[in-house]
Amino acid sequence: MRALTALVLGIATSFGTACSAPDVSRYAHERPVLEVTQFFGGKTEAWGMFQKRNGEVVKRFHVALDGRMSQQQFVLHEAFRYSDGTTQERTWTLDRQPDGTWRGEAPDIVGAAMGEAAGNVLRWRYTMQLPVDGKLYDVQFDDMMVLIDPQTMINRARVTKFGFEVGQVTIVFRRPVP
Repeated sequence: MRALTALVLGIATSFGTACSAPDVSRYAHERPVLEVTQFFGGKTEAWGMFQKRNGEVVKRFHVALDGRMSQQQFVLHEAFRYSDGTTQERTWTLDRQPDGTWRGEAPDIVGAAMGEAAGNVLRWRYTMQLPVDGKLYDVQFDDMMVLIDPQTMINRARVTKFGFEVGQVTIVFRRPVP
C-alpha cells in the first residue's frame, strides 16, 4: 500500500510540476530588463488569440492600451475589440509592493492579481470572471510575459478552472518605435 501511495503522490507531483510555469528568478540575468511602468506607460497595442485546450482558435482580438502614473499607482486601461465584433474594456490599478512584486486590481478580477518580475519576465497570476454565453465563470490565468526587445513583448497565458486547463491566450504587445 505504501508503494502505491508513493507512486500516486509521485505522479500527482510530476503532473503539477509539468503544468506550472517556471520560477521567474531563473530569468534575472536576461536582458532587456522589463520595467512594467516603462513598457506600458503611454500607448501600446496588442494582438492576440484564445485557443481551446485542443488548439482550436476560438477568438482573435486587438487591444489598445494606455498606461499612466496616478499618485503612487500605475493605471492601465485596456480596450479590446474581438474578431466577432464585440468589445470589452478593463482598467487595472497596479501597485509595486515593497518586496518588488506587483499587485493589481480590476473590476472583473476576483481578489487581487499578483505578479513577480525578474530580468525580462513578468509572471502574472489572477482569477477573472469570464463572461461566456451570458454567464460568468471564475477562471484562473497564469501569464508569462517576456520582453523580447524594448518595443515587443509576448505573453502566453494558461487558463484553468478547478486546476484543469481550458485554453491558452497568446498576445503580442507592441510599443511605437521612438
